[in-house]
Amino acid sequence: MKLKNYIGGKWQEAGDAKYVPVTNPATGEELAQVRLSTKDDVDLAVEAAKEAQKKWALVPAPKRADYLYEIGRIMKEKKEHLAQVLTKEMGKVIEEGRGEVQEGIDMAFYMAGEGRRLFGETTPSELADKFAMSVRAPIGVVGLITPWNFPVAIATWKSFPAIVAGNTFLWKPATETPMMAYEMAKVFEEARLPAGVANIVFGSGSEVGTAMIEHPDVKVISFTGSTETGRSVAELGGRHLKKVSLEMGGKNAVIVMEDADLGLAVEGILWSAFGTAGQRCTACSRVIVHKDVKEELENRLLEAMKVLSIGDGMDESVKIGPVINKKALDKIHSYVQIGKEEGATLLVGGEILDKENLSKGNYYAPTLFTNVDRDSRIAQEEIFGPVVSLIEVSSLEEAIEVNNSVTFGLSSSIFSRDVNKIFKAQRDLDTGIVYVNAGTTGAEIHLPFGGTKGTGNGHRDSGVAALDVYTEWKSIYVDFSGKLQRAQIDNS
Repeated sequence: MKLKNYIGGKWQEAGDAKYVPVTNPATGEELAQVRLSTKDDVDLAVEAAKEAQKKWALVPAPKRADYLYEIGRIMKEKKEHLAQVLTKEMGKVIEEGRGEVQEGIDMAFYMAGEGRRLFGETTPSELADKFAMSVRAPIGVVGLITPWNFPVAIATWKSFPAIVAGNTFLWKPATETPMMAYEMAKVFEEARLPAGVANIVFGSGSEVGTAMIEHPDVKVISFTGSTETGRSVAELGGRHLKKVSLEMGGKNAVIVMEDADLGLAVEGILWSAFGTAGQRCTACSRVIVHKDVKEELENRLLEAMKVLSIGDGMDESVKIGPVINKKALDKIHSYVQIGKEEGATLLVGGEILDKENLSKGNYYAPTLFTNVDRDSRIAQEEIFGPVVSLIEVSSLEEAIEVNNSVTFGLSSSIFSRDVNKIFKAQRDLDTGIVYVNAGTTGAEIHLPFGGTKGTGNGHRDSGVAALDVYTEWKSIYVDFSGKLQRAQIDNS
């Protein structure tokens, strides 16, 4: 199967288009071929989106929302199919695949509800016989650049608020996971979303992404990916005076205090660190543990890690799937070597798994380091794989300081039974998301998602806050006095 661009409600194909294979990271099997588009393809998509937006913006928001209700219904009906495609293409275990599709379903229904809100404000005027209010207005054509690790969820975080707000969009999915974009385009078709509202252009970031950012008619860029690429997106978008929303890396920590429920903490750490094979921006890669319980927590983690099943995510019994590709394997393994060289103690893992039934896929052993220096590279840099570092501390204050010492600020967690410690931690941890007695993952779609420092630039996906990315505030003054009234002058 060759995946073609979806532009203006049609599947497009140029005569000399180039394609590259899409492979299953669990088995190495070729699943499809994806088109490598060019600037010309982006121009076509922008033109289709621009033309459609003129009419789409005039559709009442509750009617725009009806399309999202239908999209959500179709996704719910096709949930198992979508989850299986996702698992085969990306590698996460099928249980997680179903959860991710559910997140998209939830986002469809949640954002559809905003069609009857999209609240503005009315305020009193300082002048007599004058009315003042502010409303949300659509921006126009928006560009969405999404990663491979959550190919459905993140795309819905971005596209659904854009749709309900009256925008049209271009979506450049990751070249590793284009099949989910193809499946979503079919959902849009079945829901009869008007032609040109949703447009999908496959290809590389350097070609398609750059063309989207540089195009004068693309007014907003929403990007999720690495911090390095995000900086480039921000720089290029800034030169073109675009609104740019960034959600980038993380170096997330679970804090385990001396009064914590250690059994619960172990469960939270395992899920946060090794779910999606550690390939989450919210993955736990540091465990900051009080010295009084470090040894016991360490032993419990080692015991729990012994029974983690690794393999093809389509097997219902498997808990950890492959990483996305060989390049990711090599990067993860290089960080393990760095950890050893820095003097950390490798307790378990630290190897590429390529024996027997794992030989054709990209598998890395769940890895645990202890005695890790808080300033070492493996404690500071994003690895994006199943590697966890244990860092010992003597107090809550020190734990918070260690948590905040990295350049990222996405997610953090604390396990404690002490309400005073909990409230101090949720106040002082400098991340955009804080979990109490839970791991560093598990965001819900009705709260803002994003982080501080090197993780983002102040915008948020999900929740009502997402609408701020895809709308402009318009202030409206209606003077019914029948005479000229000058604010700040005639009322002084």
